[in-house]
Amino acid sequence: MADRHGTRSRAPGPRRRNVAGWPSAVPIVTAVAVAVAVLAGAWSIPAPASGAGLVGVIVREVPGHHAEAVRAVERLGGDAGRRLSLIDGFAARLPLRATSALQRVPGVVAVTPDGSLRLSSSDDDGSPSTAISITDFAAAIGATELWKDHVTGAGVDVALIDSGVVPVNGLTASGKVVNGPDLSFDRQAGAPPYLDAFGHGTHLAGIIAGRDDAIAAGDGPGAGDFAGIAPGARIVSVKVASAGGETDVSQVIAAIDWVVQHRNSGGLNIRVLNLSFGTDGTQDYAVDPLAYAVEVAWRKGIVVVTAAGNAGEHRRALANPALDPYVLAVGAADLHGTRDVADDTVPAWSSPGDASRAPDLVAPGVAVPSLRSPGSILDLAAPSASGSRLIRGSGTSQAAAVVSGAVALLLDDRPQLTPDQVKALLTSSAATLPAADPDAQGAGLLDVRAASRAPVPNSVQRWPRASGTGSLDAARGSVRVEAGTSVLHGERDIFGAAWDGKEWAEQSLDGKSWDDGKWNGRTWTGKCLCAASWSGLSWSGLSWSGLSWSGLSWSGLSWSGLSWSGLSWSGLSWSGSAWSTASWSSE
Repeated sequence: MADRHGTRSRAPGPRRRNVAGWPSAVPIVTAVAVAVAVLAGAWSIPAPASGAGLVGVIVREVPGHHAEAVRAVERLGGDAGRRLSLIDGFAARLPLRATSALQRVPGVVAVTPDGSLRLSSSDDDGSPSTAISITDFAAAIGATELWKDHVTGAGVDVALIDSGVVPVNGLTASGKVVNGPDLSFDRQAGAPPYLDAFGHGTHLAGIIAGRDDAIAAGDGPGAGDFAGIAPGARIVSVKVASAGGETDVSQVIAAIDWVVQHRNSGGLNIRVLNLSFGTDGTQDYAVDPLAYAVEVAWRKGIVVVTAAGNAGEHRRALANPALDPYVLAVGAADLHGTRDVADDTVPAWSSPGDASRAPDLVAPGVAVPSLRSPGSILDLAAPSASGSRLIRGSGTSQAAAVVSGAVALLLDDRPQLTPDQVKALLTSSAATLPAADPDAQGAGLLDVRAASRAPVPNSVQRWPRASGTGSLDAARGSVRVEAGTSVLHGERDIFGAAWDGKEWAEQSLDGKSWDDGKWNGRTWTGKCLCAASWSGLSWSGLSWSGLSWSGLSWSGLSWSGLSWSGLSWSGLSWSGSAWSTASWSSE
């Protein structure tokens, strides 16, 4: 194989890359394979080591009922662990079959088992013994070579539909972050808008386009500076996931519609959409609403980058919407901390795909260091993060973020490219990994510099187009939002509004699904989506102290007043959520 930045060859063989060390103090939040994940980063939260027959859970309680919740855990044969005051909860160990019983205890809001968040205190699976920096990852995919030519992603907006972002150094440069609507349960509960209480969105935003305030626009990072893959790009954050990482398919579809409808509003130039979200829905993409939503974005000129999923061999099929053949489906690669690609592999937890759809390519996704959100769930999960700016994460979420940054670089360099051409360039220039599963790696490892030098192809994808007229409930798969013992299911969104796939599909394609803050007939966000609210820094009015989530009561997480009647949600506002997964609810 030729040099990473020279003439490309598909023949197996080593290539060199510049890999330096990163301070070992950067904490690690372990990624694991999960059958179903809200956000495809598959982070893990440290908890006491599991005893025989016990599983790790997160228990959310009604404020003021901590003692009762702890006693209930102990009565059911479990052990209570560390408090998570941010969400009025605590980590615990519990017999698997006792989770349903604990859920019914008065004063317990939700019990989230080892399905959406894995509780572990071990080091990152497959992480190199000598950790490497985000700049080294950028060098490994050829991004730093583009920086030398002043290609940094400037002028390109990357929409990040995730858990929000917080204003930490690396995301506070003038114009670095623009906030779209906050469609999360946190906001419905009255929490301050936009802020990332989970920690996932901030981490991804840093990977995509982070840039320390000390770095001048157009310059690369110096020693000790932090810069993401496309440090000149801008993040447009649309928050859909709550403090615990929960979200529903209807929220994600609404967010995608908003991005498409406002891609050029008020000076925005959204050319890339990062969607590190996935369900285990198996509905044919040709009718699936979520697949249709990402296809509409693609057809409107937005390169949609999706995470392949972290289920590994447990469930080979790609997550929805990565299963749609139009978009970029990204798997994770482990560089093993070496200078050669000969030993690069695809982690066992990275979904390899099946006969119908495999990842398009892979990107670095193991032990990727990026910005932490102090006081967030993932931050609380790694006590060693205290005093450090960065935290390491693994997953196809991180790999997708790397690709989103690379796409921003490519569009900065070649702004006339269509999404189909971007996909063709990235897949045709990717480097085959001789030691990795051929199916799981797709076209191979991302090489954005090679893509930038390749001739522009006359590429048009001709897959059958999705219609969006299928089932909203089927798009959810087995991942459902629940309130107490009631689970959101059926053809309804989070507010109980009936879902008409045919009508929505027409409005989505025409750019009319959002109307004055309303979506699917109900008010989801403020009426003003005007340019004035996006000018300059978007952080004004936020109660962010820079050190902790001080002042946030999260009282809405008590779910007071929420009830379930038949197949519809009574009331028009939510005050919390939890995940119900097939891995434990059926036990």
